[in-house]
Amino acid sequence: MGMNVESGIQTDYAAYDYDDGQARRRRRIIIGGVIAAVVVAVVAGVMIFGGNKAAPPAPPAPGVTVIVPGLTDVAATISSTGTLFAKREMPVGIAGEGGMVQAVLVEPGTWVAAGQTLAVIERSVQAQQANSLSASVRVARADAELAQAELDRAKALVARGFISKADIDRRTATRDAAVARVAVAQAQLGEQRAQIGRLDIRSPAAGLVLTRAVEPGQVVNASNGALFRVAKGGEMEIRAQLVERDLARLKVGDTAQVTPIGTRKTFTGTIWQLSPVIDPQTRQGVARIQLAYDPALRPGGFATATISSGRVTAPRLPESAVLSDDKGSFVYSVGKDGKVVRHDVKVGDFSDAGIVILSGLRGDEKVVLSAGAFLNPGDKVTPQLAKPDALAH
Repeated sequence: MGMNVESGIQTDYAAYDYDDGQARRRRRIIIGGVIAAVVVAVVAGVMIFGGNKAAPPAPPAPGVTVIVPGLTDVAATISSTGTLFAKREMPVGIAGEGGMVQAVLVEPGTWVAAGQTLAVIERSVQAQQANSLSASVRVARADAELAQAELDRAKALVARGFISKADIDRRTATRDAAVARVAVAQAQLGEQRAQIGRLDIRSPAAGLVLTRAVEPGQVVNASNGALFRVAKGGEMEIRAQLVERDLARLKVGDTAQVTPIGTRKTFTGTIWQLSPVIDPQTRQGVARIQLAYDPALRPGGFATATISSGRVTAPRLPESAVLSDDKGSFVYSVGKDGKVVRHDVKVGDFSDAGIVILSGLRGDEKVVLSAGAFLNPGDKVTPQLAKPDALAH
């Protein structure tokens, strides 16, 4: 009886363990199936919604307007700046010993003739010295006349034997010495008169008085330097500073248009001298452009000069196409691959027709007409050729 009970209990436990193991296995199978289903769903979703999705198209390259400038036959000009000077400025000062200025006869802006007196120095002492020397000349002449008369009388008596030949020789020597003293006195008087003449400050040539640095009552001498400055003939010039490359393109006789700062009036001049040397520091030389007198041309003033240097065949661009930075002027073009290319250029004449490009372009490039400031070398763009009416200035 007891054996049957134990056997029943064991049988029940075995059945329970078996059922529990089966349940766990079923749960694991179900969980594994769910996970597998989720993974499959995710993979399928990625394949359906992501794997086969095409990449978005790249945005189109921005369009820019370009022109092909070609080559144009234009008058070659060189622009420069410089200072105005008198072409030949003559400093006028004391030539003699000087003294107190008695009168000043001219003002700046006065036209004077060659030899005209500009100022007079007081000369009362020198005049008295001249009077004394003039009297000495008269005394010497009287002595010479007396010596000549005595010689003449002696010669009349020598034939009668009253005067010896030796006396004649002595009287001749006396006469010659008296004549020599006359010459000395005259030379001294001439020197004194020349010194008095040098007390008049005179213009060495005809021209325009530029400055006056003396007043009546002022004591002056040679150490005072220039008391007046006179522009010979009133001619002026501008000394235009040019780089050596531009200087080499010019020659004496080339014409230039000069405009003083502060005025719109333009004057025509010609180059009369080109600097024979180049400043090693600035790498520049000077072109001296002579100008006829005009009141608007004031020495010391600043002016611009546009110099004609023949004709040249070169591209010409609208002002909007030419940019500049700390490296200088440049333009952008669009290459065959549609990428932006920078060209450093040297610009020439500016006019209503455009800017002449002296170097840096061949003329067959597709040059960006505008909006270049928003581009960078290497940018991809779509070139669009400008219409003819878009180039009107």
